[in-house]
Amino acid sequence: MNDRWTPPGDPAPGEGPDENGQGHGPGEQHSLDKQTPPPQGWGGPQGPQQQNWSTPPGGGTPPYGGEQHWSQGPGGYGWNNGPHGWQQPQAAKPGVIPLRPLGVGEILDGAVSTARAHWRPVLAIALGIALLTEAMGVIASRLWLNSEAMTALETNPDPTEQEVLDALSSGLFAGSLMAVTAMIGSVLATAMLTIVVSRAVLGHGVTVGEAWADSRGRLLRLFGLVVTVGLATALPVVALVLMTAATGMGPFVVVGVLAGLALAVWVWVSLSLAAPALMLERQGVFTAMRRSWHLVTGSWWRVFGIQLLILLLILLVTSIVQVPTTMLAALFTESPSTLAPSTEWTPLLINGVGAVLGSVIALPLTAGVTALLYMDRRIRREALDLELARAAGLADPDSPPTGPAY
Repeated sequence: MNDRWTPPGDPAPGEGPDENGQGHGPGEQHSLDKQTPPPQGWGGPQGPQQQNWSTPPGGGTPPYGGEQHWSQGPGGYGWNNGPHGWQQPQAAKPGVIPLRPLGVGEILDGAVSTARAHWRPVLAIALGIALLTEAMGVIASRLWLNSEAMTALETNPDPTEQEVLDALSSGLFAGSLMAVTAMIGSVLATAMLTIVVSRAVLGHGVTVGEAWADSRGRLLRLFGLVVTVGLATALPVVALVLMTAATGMGPFVVVGVLAGLALAVWVWVSLSLAAPALMLERQGVFTAMRRSWHLVTGSWWRVFGIQLLILLLILLVTSIVQVPTTMLAALFTESPSTLAPSTEWTPLLINGVGAVLGSVIALPLTAGVTALLYMDRRIRREALDLELARAAGLADPDSPPTGPAY
């Protein structure tokens, strides 16, 4: 089989069927798609839909006669002469994934393969961001969660109103600082690791400096996207809780909370591919959100299942990693606290080591699965695999140039 790919289009002279519909020779492909080429690079949809990979068009009968099978090659997809009848085409694999619609296992394997094959930039990015966020968490916990206001609130069975306000202010400030730091770390990890994954799909390596240079111009937009998606996800819960609470009836409040959570999950899944759309297509915040909504529509349950699976997997792995450090930190905790446990330096540092190890595992997997899921949706809807094949150097050199893939 010819392993060079071109966009669906008219066959080159001498390669298509003759006037009687017969092929010109064994092993030659025939184009069945006469429409415009697929989308350019990572941009929005501009071409025809991807062909169905499960069965060839027209059922099981070759359109040009003879013992042929459906395959990919110059001119798109077609029936190929062969001794074994119909066979599923072998997709090109220049990098960590085959260039075709992906299964769940292939998406997970692609994320792991990216971390394994490009471990230097992945480890440097994940470890650097994890150290930054956990260091800020340790400092905030020691300085504000272990403050005099928090200690007084615990030791005093009848605290004054001012003591309660001081303790709440201290806890709120520490929590806000850790949340902002975690958000910044998440934005940096998503931006840089998405670039690493996009290069790994093409079989190209990337350094930390290159990933930073290619992503830093979109960091503010990505930060705005994270905030906007967070607000859009939380808004249904808050609105429905307030509406049902106005009734003054407990059962209605419970129903409102459950309905709000369900709506929030639906919104979150529908917008979960906005980050790679913003990074790889260089879109604005709201355009990236619309792109994600469009790509997820029609496959919501599949996207939800994959996102839920990776979330549970990460929780399981990070819990296993952090259990030993949590048990060790408990041995060094002199006075366990109910409001702010383990605020001494030694247990905080030990717990911080476990959290760093968990983040080093979680950050590449999360970014990798999201980026590969985005590519899978575009392959299924927009024939992105053909553009990726061109960018990887697998396309027919005589095919028209299409611009960069990222």
